[in-house]
Order: sequence, then structure tokens, then C-alpha cells
Amino acid sequence: RDPRALQTRLSHLGITSNDLTPLDGMLNKNEWLAIAEKIIFDAFQGCAPFVSTFSINNPEGWQYWLIHFSNVPKARQVYNDVLHDNSSHQAHFGRSGLSLNMFAYDPDQTNTMYMFEESDRENAVNELAEDIPRLVEDFGDAMLVGDFYNSAYNLTPSHSEDIKTGMFRNPDLEVLTPNGNLRRKANTIGVGDTLRIKSQKSFHILWNQNT
Repeated sequence: RDPRALQTRLSHLGITSNDLTPLDGMLNKNEWLAIAEKIIFDAFQGCAPFVSTFSINNPEGWQYWLIHFSNVPKARQVYNDVLHDNSSHQAHFGRSGLSLNMFAYDPDQTNTMYMFEESDRENAVNELAEDIPRLVEDFGDAMLVGDFYNSAYNLTPSHSEDIKTGMFRNPDLEVLTPNGNLRRKANTIGVGDTLRIKSQKSFHILWNQNT
């Protein structure tokens, strides 16, 4: 409630009054937390290659963040899975899939939180199935799974199993073993495998009901 005091407290992190401007006039607690989560994430980006800042879910009391720093994607992968193992204690205000705008705030979805629970994970897999091929295409239509993890793990709160499932769910994406064979099961995917956009993409035929 005191912008000057807040800026003073956070100044050692390089946070300016302009960074805190989006917090002005927030209408409810979830809205405020969504913006605050992104500010915290952005402020700590220079501290480590992989930064996780997810809110401790405490609807009736003070709000805290559990912040995790790591140098390698495997550590972030394990941390994400730990959050899911302790579901209902964490909350993420943003997308559950894979996105450069993972912390993007949508005022129409203020009350929608990713709670790291089973009911959230199916939605995450569906988002990942659409998001993963876009990242692979940006990389040049093929990339090592290890390189994918390096690029992706700062962009998603998803469980490692859900990420692998998402790789298999999109019909335009295939996973190849180091020997060039097709990977058949999601749980066998390794960092040496290759994600590749299929040369023949799927398509949908739209039928006109009037013809």
C-alpha cells in the first residue's frame, strides 16, 4: 500500500518505480499476485540460468514465494516435480504450458490459477502439445531434447512427465533416438534424443454443412 516504501525495500534488486507501476490500482488479491510474481521473476533473471518463483498458496493469510535458483535444467526439472508432489501448497498465476509469456497476466482469467494438481496437469499437457512444436520450429525444425530443456525450463511450471507427454501428443512432432529410430514411448525420452517437425504435417478438412 506504500509504493515508496516498497521501492526502497526492493531497490537493491534493481527494481525501479516503473517496474512497480503495474501494481497500482490492482482490484483484487489474485490480480496483485499475478503482477508481483512476474516482477519477482524478472528481477531475479540475472541471478541464475534457471529461476523459479511460485507463490505459496495461503488464501487466508500472508502470501509468500518459494524461489529456486539453479545452473542446469535438470535441477529445475526436479524442482518442478517436487512442486507437483506437494500440490495445493503452491500457486502460479499464468500459463501452464510453454510460453515466453508464462507470466502474462490475463484480466479475464484472474481466478484461474495453476495449482500443480492432477486436474491442472491435463490442461498443461494440451497446452504443451501446441507450444512445443513452435519452439522447435523457431530452432530450425529439429533440436536435441537437451537443448529443448535448456530453452524451455524457464518457461513452464509443468511436470517433467507432462512435458514428455506433450511431445507425443502433437501429430506434427516426432522424437528420434540417437540412432535415428522413432521413439515410441514418452517415458523413455532422453536428453540425447531429437525433436523434429514431421516433413508431412497433419491438416484438418473443414466441411461446409450447406453443401
